[in-house]
Amino acid sequence: MNIPFLDNWRKQPTATPTGSWADPEGVAQLLSECELLRARAQRAGVVLSDTPRSLEALDQLLPGWRDDPEELPWLANDVGLFLGTVIVRTVPGAAWAPGPGGRPVVVTASGREVDVVATAEEWADTGAPELSQAYAEAAES
Repeated sequence: MNIPFLDNWRKQPTATPTGSWADPEGVAQLLSECELLRARAQRAGVVLSDTPRSLEALDQLLPGWRDDPEELPWLANDVGLFLGTVIVRTVPGAAWAPGPGGRPVVVTASGREVDVVATAEEWADTGAPELSQAYAEAAES
């Protein structure tokens, strides 16, 4: 399957929005899907509304995903994209950008890059930092 966004995403070594990255709405829409996370959250009775309150609800979930080493990296990636989605949709001036290796990061209005996937990987493994805390730190910058 030829998906130009993914081809361009993999090739971008810098945080300068070019190509498909220059379409912030399209990028935000694609990265906000987080299907695995949304399905797992719904199964746990949590409806994700792309708000900071949803991050607080995720922080309260029992970490059953830690029992499945095959699912853990996929779920952590979705959690990171969801964290980034909440930041981009609620923090003025925040936007998605390609980070090191083409991995999506969120850039705040002050220029701070937030590697939301790395934050979520740590959260999925250990429970810290809490997603709501990571959001608050991004919102302050």
